[in-house]
Amino acid sequence: MAVKIRLKRMGAKKAPFYRMVVADSRFPRDGRFIEEVGYYDPTKNPTLISIDGEKIQKWLKNGAQPTDTVKRLLKGKGVI
Repeated sequence: MAVKIRLKRMGAKKAPFYRMVVADSRFPRDGRFIEEVGYYDPTKNPTLISIDGEKIQKWLKNGAQPTDTVKRLLKGKGVI
């Protein structure tokens, strides 16, 4: 099972809100997921990012691969 840490899009049209989730790579973007580990709201000023660092580290140690966008957010918060 290839596990990824990625963003799940939520919110209204033209008002995106993202949840950071751990999901099997075969599941759809907004479909089933294993665990929620944070959120990202780009519409606020300044941008809101909330991450559970312990859960992220646990999943990274277990082999989960973050997507490019999630990796950028994690580096910005100092988790990676």
